[in-house]
Amino acid sequence: MTERMVTIKNRAGIHARPAALIVQTASKFSSKIWLEKGTDKINAKSIMGIITLGASFGTPIRITADGADEDAAAGAIEGLFESRFEEE
Repeated sequence: MTERMVTIKNRAGIHARPAALIVQTASKFSSKIWLEKGTDKINAKSIMGIITLGASFGTPIRITADGADEDAAAGAIEGLFESRFEEE
């Protein structure tokens, strides 16, 4: 299992477009990928789960991946957060 910690850097937080990017990216990998905010843990391949997470600017998020390509999967999702979902 691979874990990474990220912080939401884009001012709008995770709304529909970033959620869609996360799902599209996560779906490319066979690993199971979760996003955790506090005690909430959701499947990164579920757009509704991501949107209901209600993650705003400055929120810390834990990315957890488990599977054959877990390191690449966690790195790809981390890259989206680091690039501010290419919004800014």
